[in-house]
Amino acid sequence: MTSAVLALLLLAPDPATLSRQALESAQQKDFPTAERLWKEALAASPGLFEANFNLGYMYQSRGDLAAAEMPLRRAVRSQPNDFNAQYILGAVLSKLNRTDEALKHWRLASALRPDDARLLQILAVEYSKGRYFRDAAQVAEKALASKPGDAALWLTAIKARQDADEHPLALRLAEKMAAAFPGNSRAAFELGYELVRAGRAAEGLPWLDRAMRSPTPWEEPFYFFGDTMLKEGRLDEAKRAFQRALELRREYMPAWAGLARTLMSAGELERARDVLLEATSVDATHPQPHLLLSQVYFRLGQEDRAVEEKEMSSRLRRARPETLESIPGRNFPRSDAAPPAK
Repeated sequence: MTSAVLALLLLAPDPATLSRQALESAQQKDFPTAERLWKEALAASPGLFEANFNLGYMYQSRGDLAAAEMPLRRAVRSQPNDFNAQYILGAVLSKLNRTDEALKHWRLASALRPDDARLLQILAVEYSKGRYFRDAAQVAEKALASKPGDAALWLTAIKARQDADEHPLALRLAEKMAAAFPGNSRAAFELGYELVRAGRAAEGLPWLDRAMRSPTPWEEPFYFFGDTMLKEGRLDEAKRAFQRALELRREYMPAWAGLARTLMSAGELERARDVLLEATSVDATHPQPHLLLSQVYFRLGQEDRAVEEKEMSSRLRRARPETLESIPGRNFPRSDAAPPAK
């Protein structure tokens, strides 16, 4: 090696210095220079945590998720106990629709900060997206211990228990939420829904009525009130409730089906047919209107059309099974190990 080359090497900034210069450039919003300097630092020291983390974070902040992934992966390999690296890598993977991978990194981050309510809430939502409903409920309920005043956490936990088909637990949570938030319309709805579902309609209906009186009404309380009225044979009240639900959300297919079933119970078959045909114009791919149309046509004596609609419903159901069936929950795989504590 010549003395000139050796001199240049001795004068060249070390990787840590390059990384600090890059951070200064990024803070001044000179991102091209920051990117170049971090890449130079990593060319000399590929495992340098600061360069990998900050480069990945810069890419993530700019929305370049594909570019952000690899430097962030290198960062968590070099420092698995860094909360921010695990957390941000999880966020990148989630936005790339790789939910299970995101959850693994968020679980590792949560092991480092077990009481971080923000992360627990994110975990609850992501667990639900992945159908890990019991895990979602457990972390949401854990977050409630540190943030009992956060209504969103209560709703997340209740929804997860409902999705897991654990309605007695959902009812218990709904009772506690209604007590904690006496003026919250959503809390009133959840309690009313769970009470009615538990066969305690006399107790549940007043809570549904509170929800329907919300200054910002939504469709679900009216639908479930209408469904209860239909089961009790109070058809005029059922009609009004289903119609109100559709005024609030025209594409809400359960309300179309509920209105049609009410009209069928009242013997208004032609009106039920017209309602269901209108529903198919709102959502041509939903199987429920076609299934009910097959029943209407059969009762009208139009057996050929009844068969056509039943076959159509079966085809659409195969294409969209989630429209008629509850989605089963599952358990999150436990193979990922938490990093050692600091």
